[in-house]
Amino acid sequence: MTYTNLTTFHPAVFVLLGIPGLEVYHNWLSIPLCLMYITAVLGNSMLIVVIITERNLHEPMYFFLSMLAVTDVLLSTTTVPKALGIFWLHAHDIAFDACVTQVFFVHVMFVGESAILLAMAFDRFVAICAPLHYTTVLTWPVVGRIALAIVTRSFCIIFPVIFLLKRLPFCRTNIIPHSYCEHIGVARLACADITVNIWYGFSVPIVMVILDVILIAVSYSLILRAVFHLPSQDARHKALSTCGSHLCVILMFYVPSFFTLLTHRFGRNIPRHVHILLANLYVVVPPMLNPIVYDVKTKQIREGVAHWFFDIKSWCCVSPLG
Repeated sequence: MTYTNLTTFHPAVFVLLGIPGLEVYHNWLSIPLCLMYITAVLGNSMLIVVIITERNLHEPMYFFLSMLAVTDVLLSTTTVPKALGIFWLHAHDIAFDACVTQVFFVHVMFVGESAILLAMAFDRFVAICAPLHYTTVLTWPVVGRIALAIVTRSFCIIFPVIFLLKRLPFCRTNIIPHSYCEHIGVARLACADITVNIWYGFSVPIVMVILDVILIAVSYSLILRAVFHLPSQDARHKALSTCGSHLCVILMFYVPSFFTLLTHRFGRNIPRHVHILLANLYVVVPPMLNPIVYDVKTKQIREGVAHWFFDIKSWCCVSPLG
C-alpha cells in the first residue's frame, strides 16, 4: 500500500505507521502488548470493583487508588487498541479529529495520574505525620474537592493543546511514524511555525509534573523523618509498609516517563523504533503492574480480593434447588 502526501490544510486522516523499522515483527510484538493490556484492564477493573464493594476500603486512600485505576484503564485503552489494530488489521488510518482526541486523552491521563500520586502522598503524609487529625483533615468533602481539583487541573492544562493543533496547517505529509498520536509528533507534520506548540507541550505539562514530584519528595521526606522518630521498630515497620506500595507505583510512573523524556531530548543516536517501543510499553506496563503491586503489598486489598473471589465462588456453587 502506497501512502501519498496530502496538500490540504487539514487532512481527513493521518496514517499511523506503528513501529517503523520493526514492521516484520508487528505480529509478534502484538502478543505481549495484548496480554499486558488485558492484564491491565482486568487487574484495574477488579481493583475498582473490590474498593467499591468492600466497606472496609471506603477510605480516602483507596478512593484515590480507585481514581488511579480508572486513569490507568483510560490511558491504556486510549492507545493500545489502535496499536493492535495497526499490528493485526493494518488499520493505519485515523481521522484528524480522532487523532486530536487521542492526543488530548493521552496527555490528560498522564498529567492526571501525576496529580493523583501527589494526592496519595498527601494522604500518607497526614496518616503518618498527623494520625490523630486524619479523619478531621481528610473528610469526604475535602477528598471530593481534591478529586475535582485533579480533574479540573488536568483538563485545563491539556485543553489548549486541541486549539494549538487545530490552528496548524498540514500541507506536507499525513504520515505519523508512531502507533498513536501525541502532541509534538503531530505538530511536527505542520507546514507552519510550531514554536508555541513546542514551548507549551514541553514546558507547561512537564513543569506541573516536576512540581508534583517535588511536592511528593517533600511529603516523603517529612514522612521518613516522622517514621524514624517513632519509639518502636514495629511501629516504624508498620508505617513504612503502608507507604511501600505507593512508593513502588511512584517509581514505576515517574522513572519510565522521565527516561522517555530524556531519551527524546538527548538520545539523538537512539533508533526511532526504540523510542516508539518504549512509548508503547509506558502506556501499558505501569497500568498492568499497579494493581499487582497493591494486591501484593496491601493486606486490606488482598483480603478484599480474596473475599470477592470467595463470594463469586459461593454464588456460582449455590444449587438452584437449595
